[in-house]
Amino acid sequence: MPVKEQALRKFKISPLPRGVYIAVCAFPAVLTVLFYALRTFTGVMDFVSLYIAAPVRTFFGMITSPFPFSIMEVSLTVLGLFFIYYIIKSIRLVIHSRGRRLLTLLRRLLHITVAVLYIWGAFCWLWNVGYFARGFAERNGLRFDGATVAELVELTQMFAGRASELAPQMRRDNEGRFAEDRREMLSASDDIFTNIAYEFPELGGRTFRVKPMMYSWLMSRTGYTGIYFALTGEAHVNTQAPGHTIPATIAHELAHQLGVFAEDEANFVAIIAAVSSDNIVFQYSGYYLGLMYLMSAMRDADQYAWLEIYRSLAPEVRRDWNDSYEFWRSQRTVDTGITFVDTILTAVTETLHDTVNAVYDGFLRANDQELGLLSYGACVDLLLIYFRPK
Repeated sequence: MPVKEQALRKFKISPLPRGVYIAVCAFPAVLTVLFYALRTFTGVMDFVSLYIAAPVRTFFGMITSPFPFSIMEVSLTVLGLFFIYYIIKSIRLVIHSRGRRLLTLLRRLLHITVAVLYIWGAFCWLWNVGYFARGFAERNGLRFDGATVAELVELTQMFAGRASELAPQMRRDNEGRFAEDRREMLSASDDIFTNIAYEFPELGGRTFRVKPMMYSWLMSRTGYTGIYFALTGEAHVNTQAPGHTIPATIAHELAHQLGVFAEDEANFVAIIAAVSSDNIVFQYSGYYLGLMYLMSAMRDADQYAWLEIYRSLAPEVRRDWNDSYEFWRSQRTVDTGITFVDTILTAVTETLHDTVNAVYDGFLRANDQELGLLSYGACVDLLLIYFRPK
């Protein structure tokens, strides 16, 4: 036997014993089934969320934070390429298997299914568990018992006034557009929760660097400004989004990193953390974000008061409002100058946007977030509770 062949045989990895193979394949399925069986037990979810999931996510964040790029994006890119390679190789193996084609196909499908279940099972126990534990509002006694239109108007006026005071103090270009340095916003995020943590101690936990997304262009096309990924403990922001929204987005994703799961609660925490911080740029972004939600609620409650408040806004606030509208509108269309190409690409963009939103809406509803994507606006109730005694 040739020496080379002997060496290859020497280092050949022996197949796993059948029992071990079955256990490796069955474990993620058991893990996932166990999550769905226990998710209605709030006490269990509270314990796992606080004493298991949170430390593990923090550990992952500590490991990934030294890297200036997103480990999530790199990992998903590699997984995507490997999945394409795996599919192509599987097709070739099935074609050349002849009498064992069905067995080969089933084995390849089993392997990819097990891999997906490992990822989903880990995600369920590290993140989805928080949707079934007690939320931030419940843990801190923030219970909404109704509010009058007058209270909504008063709070909206306060946010409009503060935003109008701060907007002219932001750096702006020659056309009046928000021009604060985005890298400075990312680097300033470390101290954003310092002040609010005195009021809500659970927000005093450890946070890690917020990372700019390599695929910001894709986030823009799907209508998202940031994402927190529990499997790497990383918070990300879409750096293409309008600059005046980025500080509030940073605070929102850091709220997720600190264990605030529900989107409406993360928005609320982002706003109160930003407006109570010592950073004037974050203050403005927080008041601006809160103003957008309050104005949305005002539109249905009192259109006359809505119009009066809008007219009272500083020109810089209205400029930022308009820039946000124009940016997100532009992300729904494609303009290459070639009509039929623009039509096709715009249709693809619309389909991508709607599909991603429908999937995420379904994900939220499947995890006990009954309002789905509408829960992003439910933070108005929490703002009314929080600012009422103030």
